[in-house]
Amino acid sequence: MIGLDTNVLARYFIDEAGADDATVKQREAARTLLESGQGLYVPKTVALELEWVLRGYYRFSRDQVGLVFDALLNLPSLQIEDRAAIEQALAGLRAGLDFADALHHASCRACTAIASFDQRSFAKPARALNLQPRVITPS
Repeated sequence: MIGLDTNVLARYFIDEAGADDATVKQREAARTLLESGQGLYVPKTVALELEWVLRGYYRFSRDQVGLVFDALLNLPSLQIEDRAAIEQALAGLRAGLDFADALHHASCRACTAIASFDQRSFAKPARALNLQPRVITPS
């Protein structure tokens, strides 16, 4: 099994207009690897970083990020660490949560609650969505 880094996934999913020769070669190599049928592994941390790169660097919309993750989850030879958490985080993203917060929440699904001071972008939206475990604010 081959573990994948964020930059390999980014090269696979992002077709940069006017890319230099090195970038084009990396994109071809990423495509060859991801479509080779070999066992491939994506750590949860790489999924988190991929979302950040797509949104932060490439300015992908929430919908575009969702489409990339749909494609990632459907690659047949790919194993994703804690796939259930990634799928739950993707649902959270689509429901309006920040992907990182949604992944933190999904990763704590065996907990009774999650403590956060982030009212604006995490605690209030999570409560509005009635997510379990509930998000509490320590006092």
